Amino acid sequence: MKTALVIGSTGLIGSQLVDILLESEHYQKVIIFVKRESGKSYPKLEQHIINFDAPETYQHLVKGDDLFCTIGTTIKKAGSQSAFRKVDYEYPIAFSKIAKTNNIKQFLIVSSLGANKDSNNFYLKTKGEMETQLAKANFETTVIVRPSLLLGQRSEFRLGEKIGAFFSKGFSFLLLGSLKKYRPIESYTVAKALYRLAQSNVKGYTIYESDELQNIGK
Repeated sequence: MKTALVIGSTGLIGSQLVDILLESEHYQKVIIFVKRESGKSYPKLEQHIINFDAPETYQHLVKGDDLFCTIGTTIKKAGSQSAFRKVDYEYPIAFSKIAKTNNIKQFLIVSSLGANKDSNNFYLKTKGEMETQLAKANFETTVIVRPSLLLGQRSEFRLGEKIGAFFSKGFSFLLLGSLKKYRPIESYTVAKALYRLAQSNVKGYTIYESDELQNIGK
C-alpha cells in the first residue's frame, strides 16, 4: 500500500481526488498540504498546514509514493499576474524539486488545455513553462493532464466559466475528431483519471489531453 500526497486538495478537482484516495485500497495514508484547516477528517488522512512560500519548513514532510498537484487559481482571483504565477508555477515546481530529492516516484499534475510555453496568453504560457520545467525533473513517472472547461460545483462563483459551460455543453456534440478535446469535462472525471493513471505504472513523461481523460475517468 502506498502513501499519496496532495497539494490543491481544497479545489474543485483536488477535493474530489482526496475523497477517491481516502476510499482506495491502494493507499494506506493520504497527506494533504494546505494553507488553512481543510475541515476533512478521516482515519488515514494526515493534514499539514504550511507556508507555501517557505519550502524549508515543510520539505521534510514531503515523503511518500505519489504526489498529486491540483493547485491552481485565476489571474482575477490571485490579483495579479505575478501572484497567479506564484500559485500555478512556483509552488508546483518547488514541490517537484522537494519530491525528487525525497525519492517520490510519481508526480501527477493538472495543467490546462492549450498549455504552451510560447503562447501569447499569459495563463497558457505559464502552464506551458510549468510543463517544460517538470520534464527536466526526470521522475520515474510524470503525468500531465490537460482538461478542457471544467464542469462542477465550485466554492466560488465564476461567471465566465458558467457562461462558457452553458454554451459548450449545448454545442459539444459538434466537436468531433481532433476537436473532441475541447468538449467540457466533469471535474470528477479528471479526478478519477488522475487516480487511475497513478495505478497504471506508465513510466516516463506523458501528457493526456481532455478527450483522453474522458475515456480514462469515465
